[in-house]
Amino acid sequence: MTIAVAQPPILDTAGVDPSEALSILQGALHGADDGELFLERSESESLVFDDGRLKSAAYDASEGFGLRVVAGETAGYAHANEISAAAMRRAADSASLAKAGHAGVSAEGPRATNQKLYDAVDPLASPAFSDKIALLSEIDAWARARDPRVVQVSASIVGERRQIEILRADGLTVRDLRPLVRLNVSVTVERDGRRESASSGAGGRAGFETWIAPDRWQGQVDEALRQALVNLDAVDCPAGEMDVVLGAGWPGVLLHEAIGHGFEG
Repeated sequence: MTIAVAQPPILDTAGVDPSEALSILQGALHGADDGELFLERSESESLVFDDGRLKSAAYDASEGFGLRVVAGETAGYAHANEISAAAMRRAADSASLAKAGHAGVSAEGPRATNQKLYDAVDPLASPAFSDKIALLSEIDAWARARDPRVVQVSASIVGERRQIEILRADGLTVRDLRPLVRLNVSVTVERDGRRESASSGAGGRAGFETWIAPDRWQGQVDEALRQALVNLDAVDCPAGEMDVVLGAGWPGVLLHEAIGHGFEG
C-alpha cells in the first residue's frame, strides 16, 4: 500500500534559520523586479537484474539551491550544492550584480493552486529492498518461461524522491514532493543462431505499487517479447538507388535535412 510521507523543510534539515534565509533573499532582491530562492534535495535508487542475478544496485543523493535576481532584461543567477547561510550570502552577492544601477518594484508572486497531480509518497521506502530484488527475480523467471526462444532477460526498477522548495521575497514558501518510478524489461530471443532484442517499460509520478502489480509488469514482458519476435522475423531494408518523388512543401525540408547540411559543411 502506498503511504504518503511528510518531509521536514529543506532549510530545517540543512540547519538554516528560515528567517535568515528570507533576510538574505530580501536583501538580494531589494530594487529588483523579480527573483526567488530555489532549494532542492533528491534521492534515487536503481536496481538492475541481469543474467539471472542482481547485477547492480545504486543509491544517489544530492542537494543544492539557486538564487535568481531579475532586473529588467538582465537576470543574475548563482547556485551551490551546499545549503548553508554562508553559501546563500555568497550567491546573493553574485546574483545581485544583475541589478546594479536598477531600481525596480518586485513582481507579484505566482497565484496559488490547489491542483494535486500526484501524492507525496516515497518510492525508496516501499516496498523493501529485498522485495524489490524478489520482484526482479520473478520477472526474470516469468519472462524466460514465456517462450523457449528467450535466452536473456534484463529487468530494472528505478525510484526517485525529489523535494522542491521555492522561497519568495514576500515570505511565500511553495513546497512539492515529487515521486518518480520506472520499471523496464529487456528480452533477447534466439533462433537458428540469430539474436534480436527489444524492451518495454512504464513509470510515472506514483509509488511502485502502481507499476509492479502482476498485470502491469507481465504486460511489459509480453510487449518486449512481442517486439523481439517481430525483430527476429524482420528482413533487411532494401538498399541501393531508388526513384524518389518529392512534392512541394515539407519534402523540401526533408531534402534539406538529408543532404543540405552536408553541402553547407
